[in-house]
Amino acid sequence: MSRRTIVIAVSAVCLLAVAAGLLAWFLVDDPPGAAVVRGDRTSAVYAPIAARAQDPAPLTVAEVFAAGQVRSGKVVMNRGETDLPGECAEAVWGDAVTAAVTGCTQALRTGYDTPDGRVAGQFMIFNLADAAAADRLVDALAGRAGGFVRLAPGVPGDFDAARSRAHARALGHFVAVSWAAPLTGGPDTDLTRHLLALDTLGRAATARVVRAT
Repeated sequence: MSRRTIVIAVSAVCLLAVAAGLLAWFLVDDPPGAAVVRGDRTSAVYAPIAARAQDPAPLTVAEVFAAGQVRSGKVVMNRGETDLPGECAEAVWGDAVTAAVTGCTQALRTGYDTPDGRVAGQFMIFNLADAAAADRLVDALAGRAGGFVRLAPGVPGDFDAARSRAHARALGHFVAVSWAAPLTGGPDTDLTRHLLALDTLGRAATARVVRAT
């Protein structure tokens, strides 16, 4: 084999190694997202809190997560530990969703699970500047334009995102995100009631509408 042939062969190997490295970098798994996401933009009901300027008081943990359980029909979910990310951007991933939380001042989230340990979930609420910003975040989450919310600390590691369902709702200048899934290896479960139970935590925004009118 000539020296030139050896040089060409070594160069080819190096190029293949670089290409493989780049491919591995691009194929790094994203954090989990919901398999199915329903999104609802805000409505006229929330007009009294359509802007943070109309509703300036920060959300509190006691205001949103006062109850130890949430319920819908026969479904009960027990509250875990509440987490307050330092920045809203820390609670999401993906370029589109991260851009959509620009101007957000608060993100509160708590994990939940059923007494039988078969289903886990979380509820998260964001404090945006106004209803337009809230709608943009819902669109980014539901449109799967790139990214989703991150799982709260304490949500089980076997949370099966591939079978999960989520509901993102703009409530005036707030966005509430309910997310539930069966645990890996568990049976398929109709998550409708679990999401409805988590959605009840959005009543904190409704209570603010009542106080504002």
